[in-house]
Amino acid sequence: MKLHRCRRLRWFLLSGTLLGASAFAGDVSPETTAKPEEPSRFRSEEDGWLDISGFIDQAYGFVPLAIPITEPAIGLGAAGALVFIDKQKGEAQAGFGRPNISVIGALGTDNGTRGAFAGDMRHWLDDRVKTLVGVVRASVNLDFYGIGRDPLLQDNPKSYNLETTAGVVQGRYRLGNSQAWVGLGYVLASTTVTFDVLPALESLPDILVESRVGGLLPTISFDSRDNMFTPTSGNYLDLSAGLFSKAMGSDTDFQRVNLTGIHYQPLARDLTLGVMGSSDLSFGDVPFYLRPFILLRGVPAMRYQGDYTAQVEAELRWQFWERFSLVGFAGAGATRNDGQQSHRSQNVTTGGAGFRYEIARKYGLHMGLDVAYGPDGPAYYVQFGSAWMRP
Repeated sequence: MKLHRCRRLRWFLLSGTLLGASAFAGDVSPETTAKPEEPSRFRSEEDGWLDISGFIDQAYGFVPLAIPITEPAIGLGAAGALVFIDKQKGEAQAGFGRPNISVIGALGTDNGTRGAFAGDMRHWLDDRVKTLVGVVRASVNLDFYGIGRDPLLQDNPKSYNLETTAGVVQGRYRLGNSQAWVGLGYVLASTTVTFDVLPALESLPDILVESRVGGLLPTISFDSRDNMFTPTSGNYLDLSAGLFSKAMGSDTDFQRVNLTGIHYQPLARDLTLGVMGSSDLSFGDVPFYLRPFILLRGVPAMRYQGDYTAQVEAELRWQFWERFSLVGFAGAGATRNDGQQSHRSQNVTTGGAGFRYEIARKYGLHMGLDVAYGPDGPAYYVQFGSAWMRP
């Protein structure tokens, strides 16, 4: 459950090899039977640049992957994973033919955060059904700044640890031949909360040392992006909810609702504008660590929490030379609490720049580094695909 909140962990890909050969019968010379040189798996035949599309296209296997973690909320570290992906369907139209992806891995950072995870996203019945299964076991060290603006915690946050074991299953069904999906899932998580010094604060009324959450996850979505990794056109819309109740295995009854919209607009052949907006609402007896929070580049995860949050971010990417791109981005976010705590609202603005390299042209995958500036100073993010990537 918490692992999802440290969003900077990005899935990368890949596969191994399946080699085939054919032989001619009869009396032929050795020169005639010489095999042609195989295309490079790590270099493009089109322009000669480094490109891993050929390696991804291999039929079976995996690639070991090390992804730097630069999320300010949990410090510096790395995630190691074995990632499997199906071959890209080259003729599929936007919103169709997404690859199946499986991953298993672990992570660790310099603040003592540790975790292990596994997941599988798969398409069935001629791309009409999509399933997602995931499990995570993590020990995450974070700082608590209060729900909304809390003068006692702004400059003196309380350190705490979340020990979490969680699992999720979800199925989605495509509506006719459209790019729209409806789905339903179930999540169950058991979490132990440990504060170094337990804060006695109005903004944290009831801390459960051990808590259990279980609930249904209904969703409806629309996806017309031209690819899922670094889109250049199309839209992504998702309306989802978490309905947690004692009947579903939860200790308390509460609800969360999220609305996310992403639009990609090509402005010129090498210039793409992206805009992302999202809003999270929470109701009922929500555990403090599941309250919505602002999630923007330049803002540590879970730094600004509230009963309700909203955020918007825009990014301009210019592929100025060959496979290299420059990006500039800016965003703003806000938290709000209920009527009795409206004075605890918070607003933040962010901005920054970065670069990308097109590492797998066939898959539309770019990678690079962003430097973002927010109210807590600069932060650095290693990016594989879009900063807003959604599977």
